[in-house]
Amino acid sequence: KSSENVSCCEAIIHAASYHGSLYSRPFIESFEETPMLVAVLTYMGYGILTIFGYLRDFLRHWKIERCHIAREKEEQKDFVPLYQDFENFYTRNLYMRIRDNWNRPICSVPGAKMDLMERASHDYNWTFEYTGRVVQDVINLGSYNYLGFAENTGPCADSAAEVTMKYGVGIASTRQEIGNLDRHEEMEKLVAKFLGVESAMAFGMGFATNSMNIPALAGKGCLILSDELNHASLVLGARLSGSTIRVFKHNNMQSLEKLLKEAIVHGQPRTHRPWKKILIVVEGIYSMEGSIVRLPEVIALKKRYRAYLYLDEAHSIGALGPRGRGVVDYFGLDPCDVDVMMGTFTKSFGAAGGYIAGKRLIEYLRSHSHSAVYATSMSPPVVEQIITSMKCIMGEDGTTIGCDRVRQLAENTVYFRKRLREMGFIIYGNNDSPVVPMMLYMPAKIGAFGREMLKRNIGVVVVGFPATPIIESRARFCISAAHTNDMLDRVNTYLLFKRQTIRQSRNQVCLLK
Repeated sequence: KSSENVSCCEAIIHAASYHGSLYSRPFIESFEETPMLVAVLTYMGYGILTIFGYLRDFLRHWKIERCHIAREKEEQKDFVPLYQDFENFYTRNLYMRIRDNWNRPICSVPGAKMDLMERASHDYNWTFEYTGRVVQDVINLGSYNYLGFAENTGPCADSAAEVTMKYGVGIASTRQEIGNLDRHEEMEKLVAKFLGVESAMAFGMGFATNSMNIPALAGKGCLILSDELNHASLVLGARLSGSTIRVFKHNNMQSLEKLLKEAIVHGQPRTHRPWKKILIVVEGIYSMEGSIVRLPEVIALKKRYRAYLYLDEAHSIGALGPRGRGVVDYFGLDPCDVDVMMGTFTKSFGAAGGYIAGKRLIEYLRSHSHSAVYATSMSPPVVEQIITSMKCIMGEDGTTIGCDRVRQLAENTVYFRKRLREMGFIIYGNNDSPVVPMMLYMPAKIGAFGREMLKRNIGVVVVGFPATPIIESRARFCISAAHTNDMLDRVNTYLLFKRQTIRQSRNQVCLLK
C-alpha cells in the first residue's frame, strides 16, 4: 500500500479506539494485508520446497542420500513409531535449510552489542563446527533487553556478586520447605509495590508462571476466552486447566464481546448451567505482532459481563508507561481493575523468572500452584538482580538512571519505527511498541536476510512458519534503551541500501525486457 493508504488505515483504527473516552491518548496500530502477488509467490515458494522435500525423502529412503534424521532402531522397525515421520517433514526439509539463523552461540553480555562465536556447516546445517573466530561488536537487535539491564557492570552486577558471596548460587529446596530466603520476601513486596497491588508471588521460570498457574485458577466448568495470538505458555496453561477454551480474534473487542454474550446466554454445553467463572486471557504486548492490548476496552467488557481478567505483561512490564510499569501504566488505569497480573523478569529486568500479582489471590496460589509447591526457589543473585533493577526503575536507588532508560526506550522505539516507515518498509504493531516486526513474506528471504545482516555485524531474529502464518514471515527487531541513535542509523542505512539495490535490479530487468 502507499503511505497515504497506510495513514488512512491508521486513522480509522485510531478513531475506532478513541470512542467512549476510554483512551486518554491516541492508540495507533497498523497492519497491512499481504499483497496478492506476494501471497501467490510465497505459496509457490513453499510448494517448490515441499516438492523437493519429498524428492529428498525418497532419496533418503533408498539410501541414495545420507540420512541425518532421528529414526527407529533397526530391531524396533516393527514397533509403533516413536518418531512421527510426517510431522518432522517441515523440520527436515525446510527448517534445516535456514537453521544457521538460529541458536547462534554468543560469548559476551547480550547488551546493545555482543560477540558471536563463528560456526560453519559442511552438511547443509545438520551439524556445525566452530571456526575459532569471534565476530565482535555485533549490534544486538534480537534480545529482549528493553531497559539495558543485561550488563556485567554497574549497580545490578555489583549487588548480584555481593549476594552470591553471601548466599551462594543455589537453594536446593522449594519455597515451602527451607528455600524461602529473606531476599525472596523482599522481592515480592517490592514487586507488589511496583505494580500498585496488594501482594505478589515470584516463580523461577516465566513460561511455567503461566502454564502452571492458570490450571490453579480455572478448571472444569470454567470458560477461558483467549486471544488467538496468545503465547504458547498461556495456551498450554489453558489446556492443562481442563476448562472450555474459546478463542477470539486478535485484539478484536467485537469478537470478544460476542463470545461473552454467548457464554452468558447459553451457559455450559448440553446442561446450559452458568459457567463457574469466565476468565479473559490477554497479553500486554504481543511479541510477534508488536501490538498492544486494548486494555481499556477489555476492562470495560470484563466489568460489564462480570468476567475475570488475566493479563500477561511479559513484554510490556518495564517497557511501557511513563514510569515503566507496564500496559496498565501506559493507559493510566487502576491496577485493581486487573484481577491477575502476570509478568516476567527475563526481559526489562535482565534476570529470570516471573510473577503473579493481585488481590486476595497469592495465598491461594502458594498452596495450590504446582510451580509454587514443587519448583526449586529462585537463585539469590537472580533475585538481587530483580530487586536492584526494579529499585532503579522506581527511583529508590537515589538516581534517575531507571527513569532515563524508560524515556530513552520510548524515544528509540518511535525513532526506529518512523525511519522504517519513511523508507517504505511494511512494519506491524503499535507506534509505542519496542517489538518491531518487519515483513519479509517469502521463505527464501528468511535465511537470506538473517545472513546478510550478520555479515554487516547486525544480529536480528527472523521468524517464519509455524511461528507466524505461512505468508507472513518477518524479521523482528527488539529495541533497547541501550541502543544509540548511531547504532539504529547504521541498521537503517543498510536496510535502505538493500532496498535501493533491489529496486535497481528490478528496473534493470524491466529495461532488458
